[in-house]
Amino acid sequence: MSLRIVLIHAIPMAIEPIKYAFNELWPEPEIVNLLDDSLSVDRAKSNVLTTDMEKRFSDLGNYAESIGADGILFTCSAFGPAIGKVAYNLTIPILKPNEAMFEQALNTGHKIGMLATFEQSIASMSKEFCEVRNSLSATGSLDTKLVEGAMEFLRQGNQTKHNELIAKTATTFKHCEVLMLAQFSMVSAKSAVFRELNVPVLTAPEAAVKKLRGILMQ
Repeated sequence: MSLRIVLIHAIPMAIEPIKYAFNELWPEPEIVNLLDDSLSVDRAKSNVLTTDMEKRFSDLGNYAESIGADGILFTCSAFGPAIGKVAYNLTIPILKPNEAMFEQALNTGHKIGMLATFEQSIASMSKEFCEVRNSLSATGSLDTKLVEGAMEFLRQGNQTKHNELIAKTATTFKHCEVLMLAQFSMVSAKSAVFRELNVPVLTAPEAAVKKLRGILMQ
């Protein structure tokens, strides 16, 4: 019997990138997608994670476990504390969207950049980066920047403009040794960013799939 991996999304644009990563790196598991895009809508309106949002994450995690999930991967990067509470209350492996990418970045270079297209994710991801850095006893620094307008272009179906904006903003990170793309939905810009910087460009879906496979296949 194949493993069942439940993916929990807050935006529909995250589904295809993680689907592609599984197809390329670990096609064997049975993948189940749960989408609640009201989460990203409500998070964009709030500077903090509300108790209601945390409860909705808890409900999604409990539902995933109830349908036989062997592991859960959240793809929504602005909800770290809520995901942490889900992981604390369940016994199956649960990954935050970017923890594997952070580990990879810290093992790759010291001057680390991160581009984001969802403003509310930057503060929570920066905090998570510091937590991962401390757990690894690493010394890397983090420089972040919001790519304004890119997410809206992607919502409108204009991937080309989305990628162009990300690549243009990436040129301000030439001092970095490695660059991370914060959102799962940014994967399509990876090649364009690499052409601008010629340094390792890391994406969350690829790193997450590799880590989850390592956990569940050991």
